[in-house]
Amino acid sequence: MAHAYTPGLKVVPSIRMRRRRMLPIPGEVKVQVGDKVSARDIVAQTQLPGKVHLVNVANRLGIGADEVRRFMRKKEGDQIFANEALAQNDPWLKFMQTVIPSPITGSVESISEITGQVILREPPRLLNLSAYIDGVVVEVMPKSGVVVETEGTFIQGIFGVGGEAHGAITIAVDSPDSELLPEFLTEAHKGKVVIGGAHASWETLQKAKAVGASGIVVGGINDKDLRQLLGYDIGVAVTGQENIGFTLIVTEGFGVITMAEHTFDLFRKRQGHQASISGATQIRAGVLRPEIIVPGLLESKVPEAAERGALTVGDPVRIIREPHFGVIGRVSALPSELTKIGTESKVRILEVTLEKGERVVVPRANVELLER
Repeated sequence: MAHAYTPGLKVVPSIRMRRRRMLPIPGEVKVQVGDKVSARDIVAQTQLPGKVHLVNVANRLGIGADEVRRFMRKKEGDQIFANEALAQNDPWLKFMQTVIPSPITGSVESISEITGQVILREPPRLLNLSAYIDGVVVEVMPKSGVVVETEGTFIQGIFGVGGEAHGAITIAVDSPDSELLPEFLTEAHKGKVVIGGAHASWETLQKAKAVGASGIVVGGINDKDLRQLLGYDIGVAVTGQENIGFTLIVTEGFGVITMAEHTFDLFRKRQGHQASISGATQIRAGVLRPEIIVPGLLESKVPEAAERGALTVGDPVRIIREPHFGVIGRVSALPSELTKIGTESKVRILEVTLEKGERVVVPRANVELLER
């Protein structure tokens, strides 16, 4: 058997790529095909419906549901301000009067004579959709969104949290095996995408938030530090919506793991260049990886972005299971016969030559391809 299928992380100096930017509900597209856009340019926008609030008028006034309209001071469609009278009774004795103030500023959406409840809605919120990357608009979906194309460096991480962010690439350590310590971060890193080495502690992440770093990219992080940062366990959910003050991307895995030399070298070459990053991660069906995109070419030859699954001898891979978790090497053999492993199962294996020359044999399912 000459080939094996395996997923992999892309770490590519120069590649042409596209990003689809879609509104959650129909809206207005602001650009046309052929327009050049920067990462922060607004390409589309829409009005998100405001939050709904329920007020049980019948219960609070002590009346029947069918009587609610008689006591309302506002009707459907009316605008209302916070603490303005929504409904009130008119007793003979003034001190017995009950006034129901509006809990919000917004509008009256509906009045129910069945439940006695009034639905109020906050004002709509304007949602601006940015281009995310510097590039050219190559496709427009009317009222829905656009596709933006760019050429540049593309690096995928293995895990991330936090949404989309932008900033100049800034390396804060001397080597890929160095730890990103809190004292390495200063006010000069405000708004920057800071590249660390093998690890960032909870204290370092807190310092990153304090100085206003846009993003932190490191080789590894401890699971307990991540839980402390978020306040909960991630599980298998999709990440990317966390409000932690910056975007965190891990390139290698959990623990103290040296960032791949090739990845670190790419960041060195991109020092000072503006980058677009996203911590969005999904590890179940429809895998979604965190990413760093740096527009601008490092090489004259630009391959098209394409999915690759054929693993061959000589390909760079990362081992993703113990006892060699996070170690990088190259495929040196792909034997076709099934081999019994420690669990007594028979599986197809491969031989990996590590960076220091050691050769190890692992199941093919225990590696992922590094696309370079």
